[in-house]
Amino acid sequence: MTIEQLAAKAEEILVELERAIVGKRDALELVLLGVLADGHVLFEDFPGLAKTLIARSFAQVTSMRFTRVQFTPDLMPGDVTGSSIFDQRTSDFEFRPGPIFTNLLLADEINRAPPKTQAALLEGMQEQQVTIEGTTRALERPFLVLATQNPVEYEGTYPLPEAQLDRFLLRLQIGYPSADDEWTILERRLERGEDEVELSPVVDRETLLAMQGAVEDVHVADSLGRYIVDLVGATRSSPRLQVGASPRGSLALLKLSRCRAALHGRDFATPDDVKTVAVPGLGHRLMLKPELWVQRISGDDVVREVLEQVPTPSAEEALRLPE
Repeated sequence: MTIEQLAAKAEEILVELERAIVGKRDALELVLLGVLADGHVLFEDFPGLAKTLIARSFAQVTSMRFTRVQFTPDLMPGDVTGSSIFDQRTSDFEFRPGPIFTNLLLADEINRAPPKTQAALLEGMQEQQVTIEGTTRALERPFLVLATQNPVEYEGTYPLPEAQLDRFLLRLQIGYPSADDEWTILERRLERGEDEVELSPVVDRETLLAMQGAVEDVHVADSLGRYIVDLVGATRSSPRLQVGASPRGSLALLKLSRCRAALHGRDFATPDDVKTVAVPGLGHRLMLKPELWVQRISGDDVVREVLEQVPTPSAEEALRLPE
């Protein structure tokens, strides 16, 4: 698949998604970047802002098998990964796969389950496999986790540790719609006469995998790669942070910037691509100093500061091909 074909298919996907999700093109593009980069996405926003709808809609338009797990305090690891059940007819144990054996897993309110259950996702997210009772089973590609958590109602929750937050390629907020967009939502609901929006598949699994592979054709100049390294390095020396981003953060910026370039029909990445994905790609990987919580400073704010401080390579340098 060529970059031009990828961009055309991506536009078809976004147009179909916008039949269900109104006025959120930027958020939809970010989720699509995560899908193209074969990464996991964390939604962190208030209830009722279409987080679940976005996940289900992506599964419909990309023909991916979809599973939703509502994380609760009594959810056990086996409820996610599956377990062996004794079959009296055969007098043997039979493995019953859990909801993790899918293409797109929605982990709804992931911070409401205890750490042991949260950790059950880790191996699948990182290694694309699950080990249960000593047996390792591979997960079918693509395997993507879209997780949600609300920034309110922290009573009885288990905040994700930094090591697990780092497994997510990007974190994003949906935000409230504008007044005009919200009225459009109501108008469409009145016209449909029903709650659900039926979306049509745009690509199949094989085409989606081909789109992921086509991203590898996007060129990244040495100067742009150095710019990514400098941005991530600047977080490690920031006086506001206890811990900056790891090399996994650098790889995240590399993947996301290449995917954004391909999404816009380019076979080369630019500094604007990096700047656009820096906050969702890095903000959740930073550990702030405790006193900054009182000042309501977030990791996203630190990334914005770093973007202003680190010199941007010139257009000529960023587009230079290897000699």
